[in-house]
Amino acid sequence: MSAEIISIPRAGLHEHVTQELRRMLVEGTIAPGAKLNERELCEALDVSRTPLREAIKRLAAEGLVELVPNRGAIAIELGEEDIRHTFEVMGGLEALSGELAAERITDEELAELRAMHFEMLAAYTRRDLRAYYRLNAKIHSAINAAARNPVLSATYDRVNARLQALRFRSNQDGEKWKTAMREHELMVDALARRDAAAMRRVLIAHLKNKLDVVLQQLHSREERTQRKKGTRT
Repeated sequence: MSAEIISIPRAGLHEHVTQELRRMLVEGTIAPGAKLNERELCEALDVSRTPLREAIKRLAAEGLVELVPNRGAIAIELGEEDIRHTFEVMGGLEALSGELAAERITDEELAELRAMHFEMLAAYTRRDLRAYYRLNAKIHSAINAAARNPVLSATYDRVNARLQALRFRSNQDGEKWKTAMREHELMVDALARRDAAAMRRVLIAHLKNKLDVVLQQLHSREERTQRKKGTRT
């Protein structure tokens, strides 16, 4: 493993470490609110501190990590108000992105998006959450790219980075995951019909459902924490 990583060019190494660290944050290997232990992460990723610190800086710029004076890097943990506000903005961005994509998507882009959708359906069928989420993110990015608005894309990427971990965890509820899959089928259908209004509606509903699940999960964690505190006292 060490030999493989050492052979990666410097720029490639930094990108590799950033991708792996991002995955750990999104998938919850590093829990929200946890301090990033540089020594342990260097061992886990088999790298020195330099590329790790570069990755941490990049993820801090994306909003996945918070750099706290005298504490170091902390995995971002959004409170209920931040979650509501961020989803509110994201819902508007997704809706506009989908609306423009329905008007501007090419046949080639639609075919590629269909292929990703069927691959995601296969991941859903075998309950492979990691593969499903990776494809889900690629589909949303493809829709955003089809909107052909670089200002929208830059804003979308910045806001969406704050929600990646929450969106990943929202699919851990089986029934909600099924609903999300159905919504993606409606998205493909709306794009195929070039129906901007339908695309806007389904994306607004999609984000609203995500928010509902995320808040349910947040409240459940808070209730468990309170029960544990009550048990200890």
